[in-house]
Formats: sequence, C-alpha cells, structure tokens
Amino acid sequence: MSIKSIPVRKITTEPKQQEVAGSPDFSIRDMGQLLNGRDLQQDLHRHDFFLIMALEKGNGSHDIDFNHHELCDRCVFFMRPGQVHRLELHEGSSGFLMQFKSDFYPHDRLSGELLRSLSRQTLCQLEAEPFRRLMTTLKIVHQEYRERMERFTDVIRANLNIFFIELLRNKSRTDSDEGHSPYHMDRLEEFLALVESHLINHKDVAFYADQLHLSSFQLNAITKRLLDKTSSEIIDEHVILEGKRYLLATTDQVNQIAYKLGFEDPSYFIRFFKKHTGYSPEAFRRNFK
Repeated sequence: MSIKSIPVRKITTEPKQQEVAGSPDFSIRDMGQLLNGRDLQQDLHRHDFFLIMALEKGNGSHDIDFNHHELCDRCVFFMRPGQVHRLELHEGSSGFLMQFKSDFYPHDRLSGELLRSLSRQTLCQLEAEPFRRLMTTLKIVHQEYRERMERFTDVIRANLNIFFIELLRNKSRTDSDEGHSPYHMDRLEEFLALVESHLINHKDVAFYADQLHLSSFQLNAITKRLLDKTSSEIIDEHVILEGKRYLLATTDQVNQIAYKLGFEDPSYFIRFFKKHTGYSPEAFRRNFK
C-alpha cells in the first residue's frame, strides 16, 4: 500500500536546542524569532503532536481540516494530532508556537479533561486582559525551556496547567454567556470523544446514546442546543472528515478507503460522500490534492 501525500511533521526545535533536546516531546518558539523578518508558508501537512499557536499580532491565514481561518490579534489556535492544516503567516506577526507530545503532558484526570475540553475549539479569540495573562504564562514557559534549569520540565508542565485553565475559563465564560450548562457541555465533549474512538464500527446514534446513558432523544437535544446539529449530522461530519483525510493523505483506491471507514459497500460510500460534499471522492482528490 502506497502511503503519501500529506507529510507528518515532527516537533521542531530552535537550532541551539537541538543537541540538548535530541528528539523532543516539547518545544516552544518565539514567533518573531521564527519569522525573522520573513513570511512563513507551510503547505498542507499533519503532525503527531498537539500544537498551540498564540498570536499577539496575527496576519495571514490558517486552513484546518478544510476550514479557512483568517489570522487575527489575540487569538489562540489549538490543534490535535492528526489534524490537516495549511498555514500562511506574514512578517510582523508575534506570539508563541508551542508543540508537545501527549506523553509530555501528565495523564491524570485533570490534564485529560483540560485537553479534551480545549481541543474541541480550534480557534479562540480573547479580550486584552485574558490574553495578557496567557502571554505571561507562555513567557515563563519559553524562559524555562531555553534556560533548562533543574526540573524545568516540571515547571513547564505546571505552567501548561495554568495556561489551559485560563484558556478554558475564557471558553467557559463564552459558553455561559450563550446559556450552555456545564452538564450539557460535558456530555457533548464525551460524545465527540466517543465518535472519534468508535467511528469506524459505529455510525448509529443509539450506540453513543447508550454509552452516555442517555436516550437518543436526549443526546440529540444536547447537540441541537449546543451546536445546532443533530447527533446524526455530527457523526456524518466526522465520517466525511476522515474520508477527506484518507483521500488526501494516501493513494489508496476509493474502495479501500470505504472499507477502512467501515462501509461494506463502496458504492454507498461514494454516494454518501457526494451527498455531503458535492464531489465524488475521486473529484475531491483531484481538486484538493
């Protein structure tokens, strides 16, 4: 089987850190130093780590999982491993680019909940004061990373907790303003995590409702309230996204991709994909690769 075409990038370090870091599980870079007076253009790619880009000043564009975003001031992009993206960052942008493997961040309940809650929101734009607090924390992380004093990784992890909690507070305030209850938000996040884990074998709402100890009606009410989408629509969107990733990231034939996505009949997958995207799988591959 021939695998290609969207490259999977590894964590990058500053040149002076490479000998010390080896193959790192964490890095943070100052955006101004990274750009060094030039524009940065990254073609379509994936990565095997979490990526956070906090822009104090942002100018350019960022396409994530085929959704287009214009960069802006005081914005934070939070990306999970495996997401497909393309970045164009113009000279003059400032902030920090932070990357870390899941093994670097502690696997306790708090960290798991923080990552799960934050990774559902790709882009977060903040007011001046909340963003200033985030930048203060990132500056401490950057200093610890560069100076590498005793137990610097422990200090970095502790400050990551602070950063994530501050970011989640901003998200929670926004959700509260929109009348979203914490209970409903937690059920939604659990549902989305289950869909990612079981999508290949389970595409029916009843399965996920049962896993969450809800009725299908209750689950559908939550997704409609919070996302204005039915539970079935959310499942379908995940199937389409996985299909797009396979089409662009591999040279597999369409019938192979259909089987990988759990479709017993490739022709049904083709009809399903075209219904939701307007393209046949092959046409999508030709137009977007």
